[in-house]
Amino acid sequence: MDQLVTGEAVALEVRPAQFPSRALAVVLDLLVALFAWFVVLMLLFATLTSVDEAAAAAISVGTFLLIPIGAPIAVETLSRGRSLGKLALGLRVVRDDGGPIGFRHALVRGLLGMVEVLMTFGVVACIASLVSARGRRLGDVFAGTLVVRERVPDGHVRPTPPPPPWLMGRYSGLDLSAVPDGLWLEVRQYLTRLGQLDPAVGHAMAQRLATEVVARTGARVEGVPAPQFLAAVLYERQSREAARAQAAALASARAQGTAAGGPYVPPEPAPAPAAPAPAAPAPVPPVVPVPPAAPAGPAAPHAPAGPGGPAGPAAPADGGRPGGGFAPPV
Repeated sequence: MDQLVTGEAVALEVRPAQFPSRALAVVLDLLVALFAWFVVLMLLFATLTSVDEAAAAAISVGTFLLIPIGAPIAVETLSRGRSLGKLALGLRVVRDDGGPIGFRHALVRGLLGMVEVLMTFGVVACIASLVSARGRRLGDVFAGTLVVRERVPDGHVRPTPPPPPWLMGRYSGLDLSAVPDGLWLEVRQYLTRLGQLDPAVGHAMAQRLATEVVARTGARVEGVPAPQFLAAVLYERQSREAARAQAAALASARAQGTAAGGPYVPPEPAPAPAAPAPAAPAPVPPVVPVPPAAPAGPAAPHAPAGPGGPAGPAAPADGGRPGGGFAPPV
């Protein structure tokens, strides 16, 4: 871990890029630049058929100066120190005081890079990087720049102090799109180092940063101290970025569900099986009471035989008709 001293005498902890990562970033940048130079050169020779040797040599030199040398300078200037190779490896070129580089820094690095990287096949740049304590090559020494790592482990990132509760949500309707990333970086570095700064230096930095933020956002800060205002505005920006990230994650999940055949719909629980209806009871036949058998009575006495013949059938007990059927009168 190294330290950079800003113009306000504030020490910033940074991690200078090591030689292997810097070398790999340079190789990636050179491969992209040479490929673009080759493509542009072939297109020019294909369109310009009637070109003599002198014109062809002039075109080759011009495209070489424009693409492999001029293009990296333009890219580092516009991206504030992040070329394609550095972006892929998480590196960035900054000034000696930790600020973003400008066109002058990128121009000096590019011109000296043509000598120590292209003309000497990287030998001079390798020796200078290995000898330097911060791994700087000659272009960085003369331009006053340093290549640092932007991606650091979570343990080295210090959280910013939250704003007081009475300021949370006060700037929710503020337009923060006009505040550049460099100013946000300065605000965050100031808030994380607030307890380590000299009171006078910290007050001056807070006033300057708050003035710049107010000039770009039009916020009203009457009665709000500068450090608390910066903490509230930075908290609002972080909250919006977290909300955008969450919305993007939900949109990506929905897109993946649609691509797979439709959005995910949780299955409905299966209905419980209906209880079987009770079976109808079998009809019970009615019970017919059986009358008890009559007890056998004493036998009736036989009537005596009449004079005309044998005795006829016995008369019924109830004195009615004879039990043998109809008898004609005599």
